[in-house]
Amino acid sequence: MTALAFLKIAVYFLLVLAVTKPLGLYMRRAFSGERTFLDPVLLPVERALYRLGGVDPKKEQDWKAYVSSMLVFSVLGVLGVYAFERLQHLLPLNPDRLPAVPPALAWNTAISFVTNTNWQAYAGESTMSHLTQMSALAVHNFLSAATGIAIAVAVIRGIARAESRTIGSFWVDLTRSTLWVLLPLSVLAAVVLMSQGVVQSFSPSAKVSTLDGATQTIPLGPVASQEAIKELGTNGGGFFNANSAHPYENPTPATNLLEMVLIFAIPAGLTYTLGSMTGKTRHGWAVFWAMGLLFLVGAGVAAWAETRGDPIHHAAGVDPSAGNMEGKEVRFGPGDTALFATVTTAASCGAVNGMHDSFTPLGGLVPLVNVQLGEVIFGGVGAGLYGAFVFVVLSVFIAGLMVGRTPEYLGKKIEGGEVKLAMLSVLVLTFCILVGTAAAVATKAGLWGLTNGGPHGLSQALYAFTSAAGNNGSAFAGLNANTDFYNLLLGLSMFFGRFLMIVPILGMAGSLAAKKKLAESAGTFPVDGPLFTLLLAGVLVVVGALTFFPVLSLGPVVEQLLMAAGRTF
Repeated sequence: MTALAFLKIAVYFLLVLAVTKPLGLYMRRAFSGERTFLDPVLLPVERALYRLGGVDPKKEQDWKAYVSSMLVFSVLGVLGVYAFERLQHLLPLNPDRLPAVPPALAWNTAISFVTNTNWQAYAGESTMSHLTQMSALAVHNFLSAATGIAIAVAVIRGIARAESRTIGSFWVDLTRSTLWVLLPLSVLAAVVLMSQGVVQSFSPSAKVSTLDGATQTIPLGPVASQEAIKELGTNGGGFFNANSAHPYENPTPATNLLEMVLIFAIPAGLTYTLGSMTGKTRHGWAVFWAMGLLFLVGAGVAAWAETRGDPIHHAAGVDPSAGNMEGKEVRFGPGDTALFATVTTAASCGAVNGMHDSFTPLGGLVPLVNVQLGEVIFGGVGAGLYGAFVFVVLSVFIAGLMVGRTPEYLGKKIEGGEVKLAMLSVLVLTFCILVGTAAAVATKAGLWGLTNGGPHGLSQALYAFTSAAGNNGSAFAGLNANTDFYNLLLGLSMFFGRFLMIVPILGMAGSLAAKKKLAESAGTFPVDGPLFTLLLAGVLVVVGALTFFPVLSLGPVVEQLLMAAGRTF
């Protein structure tokens, strides 16, 4: 089984590799204003939207104006989603007559979807109306993803330009991200998903009689449309509580593979866009392979741990050849579930096709570390690339210190200001995760939500705040998160983890755009070869390991050792 799992990892990665260049090239054309095959259809729509919004597409912004536009748009989005949730009992397309969402939960969910986190402390089929699902949540699956792509493109412009005060227009980048990238790909993906059995309906829940004469309620709704953008936009919020483990969201191994490819498609493609827009294609591939190396290692470890199984189960007479089937769908098994978990946490996508709470400690460690590394192993749409940009700056800074010269990145000097902003971005994530976890395990309100004691309980709290601050959205599925304590604190972690990272990153982009480009010399550190790839991967691992190793040692690491000794929690 382990060999088969490794083969599936290889096949999946080859599919991602195959879509990286064509999609990356297409996005470069879209954001550079070059002609694409969709222009005849989309250009009139784009012009109409600009007229409606009073936007001059030719007027670019400096990084401060770009940040301001993004923040205003996001705050208004939070208010809009909150209003839909609180008023859904008065609005149409609520065939099951669901009540208004409680205030604390509505606040948490609004923050969650606007920050591209999609953390869900509720069961979608019994909490959100069809209108709320479509007009609030699914719409922000597009808009939050488009915001991330826009930020990434602005960062690329900052790297590529020289002696420039501007890095583009947020409104143009947002519009193009939605119309040229997310919308057409989502329509195509939704059609394919429907052909494979994913539900798309406006009908209320169906009442059916089971074979033993009982009545069962089967929830329905516009699932395929939301499923497509939730994966493509690395959102992750499920229409159903079981997310992509639900057969109406993910019915077959074929849809499972398609959904995983959708999760990585845009983040991987943006690495090629980076190389193409900066005129350094090999640099884009170097970033891609640094991400790919870390992904393959993580996927391999998770697959090995889950297909190997739990020695406690084996001692109790469970067939070891099946691997760890606890919390797994039979149609996927431990190998496909471990791969999906690695993919969804390497990207900032909260979709799950199995319960991470039931993974072996080592198997659960992989998705946890993926998020703690800053979700830059491909990462979310846009967020992965601009997060990787932080570590690229740190890598060339370290390389410059090693050779005793001023660090340079693609002809731009990296000075104290850029390094300080990069470290600020890193520390924001660390602060939100560790302070939030400490509050959860040190207060009665936090401990009440934990369903396990010992190191596993610590892992539950740590995973929740890691997922929130890293804008991932997946959960261990063993945490009772729908409390005022968790709704409030996780909401704050999501907000700060998103926007307090973006602001310094755009500040770095603006600083680089204003700099002169220097000619390469014999002392310039190359950022397009295997050495840079290994250095970048090493910096990612070292920063994550040094920051979170103590708490990981108290959680999944010690739990793995105790499991080997026959103890569980």
